[in-house]
Amino acid sequence: MAIRKAVKGTAVVASGGLVAFYGLTQLTEYRKKQARLSHVEAVEQVNMAFQDELPSRQAQLTALRNTQEFDVLVVGGGATGSGCALDAVTRNLKTALVERDDFSSGTSSRSTKLIHGGVRYLQKALVKLDYEQYMMVKEALHERSNLLNIAPHLTALLPIMLPIYKWWQLPYYWAGIKIYDLVAGAQCLKSSYILTKTKALELFPMLKRDKLVGAIVYYDGQEFDVRAKCVINATGPFTDALRKMDDQKNPNICQPSAGVHIVIPGYYSPDNMGLLDPATSDGRVIFFLPWEKMTIAGTTDTPTEITPHPIPMEEDINFILTEVRNYLSPDVEVRRGDVLAAWSGIRPLVTNPNSKDTQSICRNHIVHISDSGLVTIAGGKWTTYRSMAEDTLDAAVKAHNLSAGPSKTVGLMLEGAKDWTPTMYIRLVQDYGLEVEVAQHLASSYGGRAYEVAKMAHVTGKRWPIVGKRLVSEFPYIESEVQYAIKEYACTAIDVIARRTRLGFLNVQAAEEALPRIVDIMGKQLTWSEQRKREELSAAKQFLYYEMGYKARSEQLTDTSEITLTPAEVGRYMKRFHKFDKENKGFITTVDVQRVLESINVYIDADTLHEILNEVDLNKNGQVEFNEFLQLMSAVKKGQVSANRLAILMKTAEQSLDQINPLEQREPVDQRKPVSVDRSGGGV
Repeated sequence: MAIRKAVKGTAVVASGGLVAFYGLTQLTEYRKKQARLSHVEAVEQVNMAFQDELPSRQAQLTALRNTQEFDVLVVGGGATGSGCALDAVTRNLKTALVERDDFSSGTSSRSTKLIHGGVRYLQKALVKLDYEQYMMVKEALHERSNLLNIAPHLTALLPIMLPIYKWWQLPYYWAGIKIYDLVAGAQCLKSSYILTKTKALELFPMLKRDKLVGAIVYYDGQEFDVRAKCVINATGPFTDALRKMDDQKNPNICQPSAGVHIVIPGYYSPDNMGLLDPATSDGRVIFFLPWEKMTIAGTTDTPTEITPHPIPMEEDINFILTEVRNYLSPDVEVRRGDVLAAWSGIRPLVTNPNSKDTQSICRNHIVHISDSGLVTIAGGKWTTYRSMAEDTLDAAVKAHNLSAGPSKTVGLMLEGAKDWTPTMYIRLVQDYGLEVEVAQHLASSYGGRAYEVAKMAHVTGKRWPIVGKRLVSEFPYIESEVQYAIKEYACTAIDVIARRTRLGFLNVQAAEEALPRIVDIMGKQLTWSEQRKREELSAAKQFLYYEMGYKARSEQLTDTSEITLTPAEVGRYMKRFHKFDKENKGFITTVDVQRVLESINVYIDADTLHEILNEVDLNKNGQVEFNEFLQLMSAVKKGQVSANRLAILMKTAEQSLDQINPLEQREPVDQRKPVSVDRSGGGV
């Protein structure tokens, strides 16, 4: 989404090429905030190249190409790199930033979505008397407070519940969380508190009741040449690749770790309470958080190879599901089929090249300056991007004798924050005729810039909403967001489904459904050829299939393990199948399904029906055989698949037909295609 943020007057280009922050920016109207935060004075305009409107991509490239020398060149457009560019600009440094893909397309977009101080690191700091860990937590708590201040439209307080199942743990964890509050000091968001078992279950009814003692709640928040005097390496997991371009003899300092997250339906958690499991089966910490009306669970922490396209592995997804089962009520069936999306991000854990002990992993960030002057910022965490950028620019200014002032980013409001209020969505509803849910989404995503998105929205032709056509019915993303994304340098369909909206991270099937319309809108705006549109559609589907967990999800139906259905269940499903297979062919097609649906006055267009059957058609021959149907129903029974459209459609149709003619007798099943005993779980 908007990477403009506070750099209103700087040039920005993204996605598949170069990004440039060029020139100086006008930074005005800082709101007075809490006394504990630094107050930032407005920076006057100095040779500002562009006004309120963002310059075109071509203008950005021209500025990048024609500038004889920049003060600072930042490589990497993730959270840290963008933070470095912003920090440099506010110091009146002529700044450029290059990014090979899109803003935050790597690790930064694949986090836990939690702005937190690192309560687990505080425990390590206290147990091991580790001062470095303590200072990292203290820094993160300061940055957490600052982010909640400078981006109120994007962040909010979130209480995190830590369930207690042993009496001795209650005082132990309570003391630790209270120390967490004390370390935060004046920047403590809200004081932690203890809940009784009854109150904990009232706030988080999905919790496992057995042996629950109580809970503790704490708070956290949700390519031509370019010349420059100084180059900053902010490439995350790819830190070593750039360091070796500087000097082949440089040792590797990055030790990548894969963190997998899954998204499951929102009913798995309350919409205003998160959960922390500090003692998983292998010692890792699992977060369980409400996010975008869904539930996000994670994360894993396993060594991995560095790749620009990390893929979530099935064993990691199942590990998270297993841990989730451990602390949810037995009434809540945790099903593999409820995983709507999954992704893997690479944490760039590092060893300090200046340290004698090169084997120890540093959870804090490090700034290193090579003999040639390359400034490398590595490690750290998403929450502390601003302080990482400040430390980096401090080091760069000193090492390269740059003429620059001090950092001014503490308290600097991000783009959209200035005109945002908690009730501004009401004006969007009243002034533009948007749905309430859509208006709330726009206000919380774009802040004051939501009015621009609303102005672009097309009339729906309906009585209500008046404007704002949704990309998919169950999510509040509207078509005009695609147009706005293009203004902010979205260049591919992946940019839109993964970062300008979060469809790809929330529900891979919904994202796939939205893709044709997204490609059509982008194609019209960017004058794509039909060939380019086909390529964009294919590339986006590949992204969803591999990087967002669609492959792992779809493989739940292609598994060749035996069908675990009882003979009675096979008989029941056989009856259902043959209400559609009237001719006893042994398979059903879209024509068969259409005929049955029309008989009960249900009408679905042919393209949608084709999609529904294609999800179950394992051999992709255009028809669903009885074996494939049993495979589906077995997967549904085992929880590997949920909310399958064909399964629900056929069950509903069967019930309707039975109500219409309850005495209907079926002929014996045609045995031309018998079901093998080992696959049916007992034969027929």
